[in-house]
Amino acid sequence: MKSRRGLVLALPAVAAVLACAGCSTDDEATNSLAVPTPSGRQAQHCRALHKELPGNLDGRKRTSDPKDSDYMAAWGNPAIVMRCGVPRPLVLTPGYKRYNPYAPTIEINGVEWMPEEQPDGSVRCTTSKREAWVEVTLPTGYAKNGGQFGILTDLSDAVAKSIPFGLA
Repeated sequence: MKSRRGLVLALPAVAAVLACAGCSTDDEATNSLAVPTPSGRQAQHCRALHKELPGNLDGRKRTSDPKDSDYMAAWGNPAIVMRCGVPRPLVLTPGYKRYNPYAPTIEINGVEWMPEEQPDGSVRCTTSKREAWVEVTLPTGYAKNGGQFGILTDLSDAVAKSIPFGLA
């Protein structure tokens, strides 16, 4: 069984992070679950990540959704969706009206994730400080009270193995 040390240390902060993150609104909510189209090194890192992804995630089997590509994967129904090579989150983009370079993050097994509650109740967790942005959307109610962020452990291991530390 994999070490959950990073997760155990992060869980007490998860509820506070979500409370600080608040709900995304207006243009932040337009982030669809379309297949990303990264290029260059980001695409290379995303293809490497795709090879490291687990077949099961928290008891949910990986689906064979037609959108599944080297840049996107899903597990279960309702689906946990992972997208690699997505654009920089708006909250981390200078000039954006809600720009916050200090947006709260949680660290799991050496990978920082920035959780953002979405208007529909789902939670989008995006990596930071990696050469490609990786986003995981947890279905409505799945991450309630921070209790289900354990699924990020397996994904963190895959991200750490395939996407180098650095800025995208």
